[in-house]
Amino acid sequence: MACDIGVVGLGVMGGNLARNIESRGFAVAGYDLSAAKTEAFAAVSSTAIGASSAAHLAEILSTPRKVLLMVPAGKPVDDVIAHIVPHLEAGDIIIDAGNSLFTDTDRREAALAAKGLLYLGTGVSGGEEGALRGPAIMPGGSRAAWDAVAPIFEAISARAEDGLPCVGHVGQRGAGHYVKMVHNGIEYGDMQLIAEVYDVFSRGLGMTAGEIADVFADWNRGELKSYLVEITADVLAQGDPETGGPLVDVILDEAQQKGTGKWMSQNSFDVGAPIPTVNAAVESRLISALKVERVAASAVLTGPSPTFTGDRARLIAAARQALYASKITSYAQGMALMRLASAEYGYDIDPGEVARIWRAGCIIRATLLEDIRAAFARTPQLLNLLTDPFFSAAVAERQQGWREFVQTAVGLGIPVLATGASLAYYDAYRSARLPANLTQGQRDYFGAHTYRRTDREGSFHTQWGSHA
Repeated sequence: MACDIGVVGLGVMGGNLARNIESRGFAVAGYDLSAAKTEAFAAVSSTAIGASSAAHLAEILSTPRKVLLMVPAGKPVDDVIAHIVPHLEAGDIIIDAGNSLFTDTDRREAALAAKGLLYLGTGVSGGEEGALRGPAIMPGGSRAAWDAVAPIFEAISARAEDGLPCVGHVGQRGAGHYVKMVHNGIEYGDMQLIAEVYDVFSRGLGMTAGEIADVFADWNRGELKSYLVEITADVLAQGDPETGGPLVDVILDEAQQKGTGKWMSQNSFDVGAPIPTVNAAVESRLISALKVERVAASAVLTGPSPTFTGDRARLIAAARQALYASKITSYAQGMALMRLASAEYGYDIDPGEVARIWRAGCIIRATLLEDIRAAFARTPQLLNLLTDPFFSAAVAERQQGWREFVQTAVGLGIPVLATGASLAYYDAYRSARLPANLTQGQRDYFGAHTYRRTDREGSFHTQWGSHA
């Protein structure tokens, strides 16, 4: 029997994705460099076939062959491609469904095109459960390759409330992995925003994990309804069998970052797109990793008591407003980055289509994504989400609470890097004038970098020091 698609890399994610494909009626071949994984995969299915080698995999796939890679980003992807390409022929399709850096995808597509092979750099979000039951899928690259795999991807992807599959061709060459990188950066920011609210509630208000869980569970029934708010309530409600108390209370406050958030921060400087919320989230993880330094510093650095003595209900309401406004701002930054990067790299990314895909299945799925999709439907060339009438009104309605929450946290000495950065971004966009006039004068003073004037055209340089 000829198989519809081959899955290479049968770890948890790859295995789950293969089983998802099989459950939708497609014939699947699995292959892993570990023979034990290949055998285990074939053993749990009556229809899936375990390929014994790359040559065997190519032999049992229908043409054009479709080979989906689910291997770690970086050199492993290049190694696997080199391993299987000798057994493929012109017109066959390779799909990289891992978290590859978009520039690697650009390079690989060009190299494979020279061999007559089609390539899809494909972002997949939803975690292990999503891979099995329905992820959000973001393929970029060859349109012909997308047309060939669309029936499979549409069958296995998550479905939004309107029944549409959360998958679509997002652009050229490395666009799929670029969109996934932005997704992961927004995910970083979203988690940090939620964590800062938790921190103020825990340290500032002295609320227990269970009490905070109840607040997030309530919020998840309204405009903040999202996967991350939902699981936050679950995490906070989880008990620890060893201590009998909340598990979150004994988890070390030290985090790492895998790379996609860092990539987004680095690339934002390359294309000139400000993303302070994601940058703050990455910085927060970096600071958290310096646990030994923080413990030592806490013994000598002084500051205010984090105990809040004001109106608790008012602060909780303000936190809700701050979280929603900050989330909108974070999405605005991500969408603006995609717009600028799409122009820079010729990716042809449609932010509205991306928002549609993210509505279900992915980690950042949220009710407000339908509103974001609608905003870009109203104004396809929307420069910044904050200027859409719906979102500008939503932020204006919550602005007082947003400011109150940040001011309170600062007064208590509780760091809110991402929430504060989100508010600063909003204020920077709200301002008709920024102090860059002074910095331009400083640069011209010490480096003769020149400046432009408000009252005439051209570039100017001053011999500074004269007050004439």
